[in-house]
Amino acid sequence: MNSPLHVEVVQKRKSRANKDYVKEMVHSYLSNFACLSPGTTMVESDFKEFNELHEHVQSVTLCEVEHNIEVQMRNTELVYHIYKLDSFGVETDTMTDNASGEELTAADVWTLPSEEFFGLWESLIYDSKLKEDILRFAETAFEFADRGVNPTIVGCNRVVLLHGPPGTGKTSLCRALAQKLAIRLGDKFPRARLLEINAHGLFSKWFSESGKLVSRLFDSIREIVEDRRLLACVLVDEVESLAHARRSALAGLEPSDSIRAVNAILTQLDRLRRHPNALVLATSNVTGAIDVAFVDRADVKRLVGPPTARAAYEILRGCCDELMARGVVAPRERVFALRVLEGSRFAESDTARASLRLWAAAQQAAAARLSARALRRLPLLARALHCGAAPPPPPLLRFVDALHAALRHHLADTADLVDGEQAL
Repeated sequence: MNSPLHVEVVQKRKSRANKDYVKEMVHSYLSNFACLSPGTTMVESDFKEFNELHEHVQSVTLCEVEHNIEVQMRNTELVYHIYKLDSFGVETDTMTDNASGEELTAADVWTLPSEEFFGLWESLIYDSKLKEDILRFAETAFEFADRGVNPTIVGCNRVVLLHGPPGTGKTSLCRALAQKLAIRLGDKFPRARLLEINAHGLFSKWFSESGKLVSRLFDSIREIVEDRRLLACVLVDEVESLAHARRSALAGLEPSDSIRAVNAILTQLDRLRRHPNALVLATSNVTGAIDVAFVDRADVKRLVGPPTARAAYEILRGCCDELMARGVVAPRERVFALRVLEGSRFAESDTARASLRLWAAAQQAAAARLSARALRRLPLLARALHCGAAPPPPPLLRFVDALHAALRHHLADTADLVDGEQAL
């Protein structure tokens, strides 16, 4: 028997069917297939001939975390996760600075699983086991908490730190992880929230009230985590601001209030550890500038760098597939997986020409250390600036050539910016 294959099923919001009934419908549908391909998402249009399934189910995703090759249906245990997506979006919690009367953003709060984050996990591509590792860490950390493992004997703070240059997807990965945990742990935690705190804003505005406002913020967070049936993921973005605030205070460049604010947030994070339903996620854009006291609290510390050539190819390949699916690039053609190109030793052929050109673009992007954020903008620039006036939609090979042109222009524009900064 293979490892279990997790199947995530989005139930339509208007559906009133119970989860067991939806599970049986989906299982009956999947039983029509001899093999299942992890990483595949089936949508409503795939269920048109199955009336009940089409009525109740929005999508079915076969998760790729445990498997990267096809699995046989009869030899694989399927673990189902049935859930509905929240459509209300982000809510902003505000607090009032008593000294200035200014209304300040305390945190952005999402109810999970959120429609806004649907598909985010699958869209993030790394040439490593980064996603798998942090998911397994979080699941194991909650298992330890559930079994009452003493954290003073076996250290576990349930804190994840992702660091690296801007644009590499750190914040997106944290949001995607919170969404994934809300789905995977849905039986244990029927409710879930993501609370996102911007540390830069916290320490640039709140010195007047020092640690008081920080304490008030975390008091509201603790009210949320008092509900033991609710999963609370607290995301601290730009956590390097902790180190900056501490250094500035010690150097006399900022009020001593700021160091009290830093100590307050560290104390509050320590208190969250007592709640078995809380997970702290943190990001930093400046590797090596993170507060040592915070680093010591993190169980997992992972560098998230620019995409390698392999990851860049899969990102661009996914972009091409999306544009062809939407009719922006036409007709629809196959973009080969990298393992297929490797299997053919990158042999030239008419069917592989566009894929090989895309691989060349991915290699060039990786050599230039292009961020994932910049990579995902290239298709828009290619279509807008290098394909001519629309319509008609460009064919795939022409569009890939436009991607090359967009990449060259992006690198030239970036070099001009750098030269301009140096001149100043």
